[in-house]
Amino acid sequence: MVRTGCVMLLLLGTSFVALGQQTQASIESIESLIRSQQYDQALQMTTSALHQTPNDFRLWALDGIVLSIKGSNNDAIDAFQKALSLSPNYPAALKGEVQLLYQSRDMRAIPLLERILKADPNDQIAHEMLANLEEKQGNCSAAIDHFLLSADAISTHPGSLEAYGNCLVQTKQPQKAVPVFEQLAALFPGSTYPKYDLAVLLVDAKQNDAALKVLEPLLTPDQADPDILSLASQAYEAVGNTPQAVSLLHQAIVLNPANADYYVAFATLCLDHDSFQLGIDMMNAGLARIPNNPSLYISRGLLYGQLAEFDKAEADFNTAERLDEKQSVSLYAKDIVEFQRDMSDKTHSDKALSISEIRAQLRAHPDSALLHFLLAKLLVDQKPDSGPAVSGEAMGSALLAVKLKPDLVQARDLLASMYMSSGQYSLAIEQCRLALQYAPAQQRRCARCAVCGADPGAPGLHPIARQATGRYRRRAHGRARGAARGRQRREPGGRLRRQRAGRRGLRAPRCACDPHLR
Repeated sequence: MVRTGCVMLLLLGTSFVALGQQTQASIESIESLIRSQQYDQALQMTTSALHQTPNDFRLWALDGIVLSIKGSNNDAIDAFQKALSLSPNYPAALKGEVQLLYQSRDMRAIPLLERILKADPNDQIAHEMLANLEEKQGNCSAAIDHFLLSADAISTHPGSLEAYGNCLVQTKQPQKAVPVFEQLAALFPGSTYPKYDLAVLLVDAKQNDAALKVLEPLLTPDQADPDILSLASQAYEAVGNTPQAVSLLHQAIVLNPANADYYVAFATLCLDHDSFQLGIDMMNAGLARIPNNPSLYISRGLLYGQLAEFDKAEADFNTAERLDEKQSVSLYAKDIVEFQRDMSDKTHSDKALSISEIRAQLRAHPDSALLHFLLAKLLVDQKPDSGPAVSGEAMGSALLAVKLKPDLVQARDLLASMYMSSGQYSLAIEQCRLALQYAPAQQRRCARCAVCGADPGAPGLHPIARQATGRYRRRAHGRARGAARGRQRREPGGRLRRQRAGRRGLRAPRCACDPHLR
């Protein structure tokens, strides 16, 4: 009520003075009573004056101001609406009603704010209010425009800065969001959540060194927030400090052993560093505490797949599907691991994956990118005497796979390998660059894809690929997007903490162009 009273008193100074010489004596008296905080007397005088002149919009606006100061917001809104019915653009009534509606984030304030801005396009407070309301409705593009026009006003308003930064993130403008979150963190030097949100943004933008500069002061011996430890682990792993990444992630698991996110992150580390059994042991520990979490079954299934324990992998993927039918990652992972099994068993005719079976499935599911990829891979792996027509079909299937699912990096890897084998090095490099675009965390992917099955001395081979040929033929990794579920943060703010939980990735088995899978 105190804040509302201050705003309403300001309305007296901006809206009634200009009319002072033309107003009746009663209006001047009511203003004087309001300024001296004699609100009961002011209300009595306003009521009396309205009996005499019920169509005076200025009296209705004054009535609304007094009622709002006294805390009778519903009656105050009625009074402001009566004033606006008599004078639709009267500033005191517009701003008074907007103030009350905005406090409860009532969307009825939006058309009123638009009328205020039509009369005064430079009103930064109106722009800020409108931006926050648009952001709440999910209209981030409109909100950003208004935040830009209220830059000075929002610079000291943390709620508005957070909403602005969130909209920039939602509209894929992370570089513009960074300085906004830096401003937010500077407003609260002793608070953790703005720094955490800034670090989340920096990690997502692959600015891991900058993220660690933000996070390292928070990594005190008594740090009890596992999300901070997990995020720092992710950043350390990205800069190559795996021991520190493992240590921090282990601390996060100890602090919150019932959070599946941390086990999934640990599985990703184990997949990246070929520590498959260690990862399985950790997934077992997680499942002992969270027995019905599908993400842990997916993670363990991927790890089993890497150890060629395909029956166990399939069982875990089936369990994940049974627990949650929306776990599309388990379907993708199961298909890839099944494909690996068939590739490893393809010398046995009774177990080999049949091209005719894949074609039959494609007739039923012609828009399945994975099936087109599997067909291309099988055609490529046929005997060399299968003829040029098969090569053309394999290329066509792989191209259709990436058309249907542009982020199917395994298909792009296969395309790069086929282009390399036919001497089309520029096209191979293009596929590698596209793979890197969809999986930027794997910065070695471009070099690795370009050299799958390639001769280091081949003419036209990209210099980066030539340099890395020997090194990256040994290992090849792909990724599938994660389905780990997040938890709500425990303190105010922190929108990026909530969003980050759903983005932690599960790694799929090694990519199809890796000659070591053949």
